[in-house]
Amino acid sequence: MGVTSQDAAGRLGENVRQLRLLRALTQEQISRLAGVPRATWANLESGAANPTLAVLQRVAMVFQVSIEELLASPRAGARHYPKGALPTRARGAVELRSLLPDPIPGMIIERMELPPGASMTGVPHTPGTREYLTCERGTIRLAASGQRWELAPGDVVVFRGDQRHAYSNPGQVAAIGYSVVVLAPAAG
Repeated sequence: MGVTSQDAAGRLGENVRQLRLLRALTQEQISRLAGVPRATWANLESGAANPTLAVLQRVAMVFQVSIEELLASPRAGARHYPKGALPTRARGAVELRSLLPDPIPGMIIERMELPPGASMTGVPHTPGTREYLTCERGTIRLAASGQRWELAPGDVVVFRGDQRHAYSNPGQVAAIGYSVVVLAPAAG
C-alpha cells in the first residue's frame, strides 16, 4: 500500500508542531519568524495544508532542518545522546562540547573543560550578542569588555559576546563551565 498525500500532510503537521514546541514558541511567533501567515502555519500543524515548495523552504529554514526531515516519520519524543555522540572540538588545551544535538536558531550552548593553567580566547560574535557563562567545577577567570571575573561553582556572568573575551583556569584542578550564547540577528 502506497503513501498517500494525507499521510505526508499528517507527518508534516506532527513534525512542524514538535519542532515548534521544542523551541517553546507560539504559532504566532514562529509564523512571524518564518514569514508565513499565522493561518497557514495553523493549517500546516493540523495536517490540513497542501503547502507550496516556497512555504516548505521557509519552514525548513526557520527550523534549520531539511525539507526531507519535515516530511519524514516523526521523531520519538525523547532521544538519548551518549557521551561522545555530540560534536567536540579543542581550542588549545580547552575542550568544547556542543550540548545541542538539534540546531536552535540564534543559540549556542557548550560545555567547556579547562585543564589547570589552560586559557582560551573567545571569538566575538555578531553585534548585540549576549553570553551567559556559569562555572560548575573549579575556577574560571573571564576577561570581557575590559573587566575580569573569577567564577566559583554556581557563579554566572552575563556579558556582551560581541566584545573581545577570554577564559582561563587559574586553579590546580580542571575547571568545567557552560556557555550559552544568544546571537543577535545579523544586520541586513
